Amino acid sequence: MKTFKLGGVHPEENKLSAASPIRGAALPKQAVFSMFQHIGAPANPVVKKGDTVKVGTLLGEAGGFVSAPVFSSVSGTVNKVDVALDASGLRRMAVTVDVEGDEWEDSIDRSKDLVKLNDRPELDGKAIVDKVKAAGIVGMGGATFPTHVKLCPPPGKVAECVIVNAVECEPYLTADHRLMLEHPEEVLVGLQLVMKAVGVNKGYIGIENNKPDAIKLMTEHAAKYPEIEVVPLKVKYPQGGEKQLIDAVIGRQVPAPPALPIDTGAIVQNVGTCFAIYEAVMKNKPLIDRIITVTGKSVKQPSNLLARLGTPFQQLIDECGGLPEDTGKIIGGGPMMGKALLSLEVPMTKGSSGLLIMPESEARRAEAQPCIRCAKCVGACPMGLEPYLLARMSEQFDWEAAEQNDIPSCIECGSCQFTCPSHRPLLDRIRVGKATVMGIIRSRSQK
Repeated sequence: MKTFKLGGVHPEENKLSAASPIRGAALPKQAVFSMFQHIGAPANPVVKKGDTVKVGTLLGEAGGFVSAPVFSSVSGTVNKVDVALDASGLRRMAVTVDVEGDEWEDSIDRSKDLVKLNDRPELDGKAIVDKVKAAGIVGMGGATFPTHVKLCPPPGKVAECVIVNAVECEPYLTADHRLMLEHPEEVLVGLQLVMKAVGVNKGYIGIENNKPDAIKLMTEHAAKYPEIEVVPLKVKYPQGGEKQLIDAVIGRQVPAPPALPIDTGAIVQNVGTCFAIYEAVMKNKPLIDRIITVTGKSVKQPSNLLARLGTPFQQLIDECGGLPEDTGKIIGGGPMMGKALLSLEVPMTKGSSGLLIMPESEARRAEAQPCIRCAKCVGACPMGLEPYLLARMSEQFDWEAAEQNDIPSCIECGSCQFTCPSHRPLLDRIRVGKATVMGIIRSRSQK
């Protein structure tokens, strides 16, 4: 069975919500829509206080090519257009809507009927990309890179295949798993749309073998599509990383930056993104909701919720039994790459894949000890870096040496920090160093 070649770790899985079917979350009383729900330029608000909106009404238009529009997921009245706290702890421009009813734009097809690619012969690659762009689709695995940009490779770069990232290697998260079990056909049509958009005739779906039911079901449905192959993968974190998945599925290595994954001939899309593309192109539905896993060892009802964007995290936790008394930390995302939240009143966004409520007994970090030069972090790094060295350079503000030792190649997976027997905050320090070095590189290129 396939996997990536370099590094990797095996955290305890704790897929507590894997057997929980997707259920719809209740509408919020008030929804907050950040204009910063994607990588790139923020969206620019196009509504004002007092405006009436429906589900699917445009709230913010893309601020550039690497950007994405934002749509209302609720109907009601715009309460304000002002800064609001987001999951990063920053106050950023947002549109707040007081919810009144649930009225949808007439252009959205709300039927459950499956629309296949053959049903829409008029769709060509450009039409698909235009619809994806107009619907505000971004990477649903958490990176939130605007999808239409990914579907338009730079000049001279040629795609040979599309790989669907259905790995979901983060411990605890199960949203992608449930999506495959409940909407396999929509995912496959979404993959077909991506393949047509980029002009390739080969598609792969990479799924780790801790999801045997998803592998079986997707393989059965994919049998009708000879150009699509389901690839079972060994369980190893961070196999959901774009570069690691390409290595695992087609055995090609992505060169160091500034090289891109497209240099291997592969375009990778998250399974949730494929589903969103299906809904955008075939149902004319902009990105207004997503599946989010709410889980934790003390959570009464670990769940996979189909929730509207803009819903406060507090409401989603309440729908799963409320905040446990022994809560020590709440993480947006999974335990490996997610980040602790400062408030539960912040809204769900396009990149919200999970809410992990950690008990106090597991939330506290062990006290950091001196490095014992065991090199476990080096062996675990899936990018072949020396995390202990990059962390030390960041501590010493030696940005030139950090760049020379390839700190921009770090994918911030946390494997180094997870495996460190001295409990050193390697990832924390490398993140600071990487951000600083990337800023230096950008400023140098602008001169």
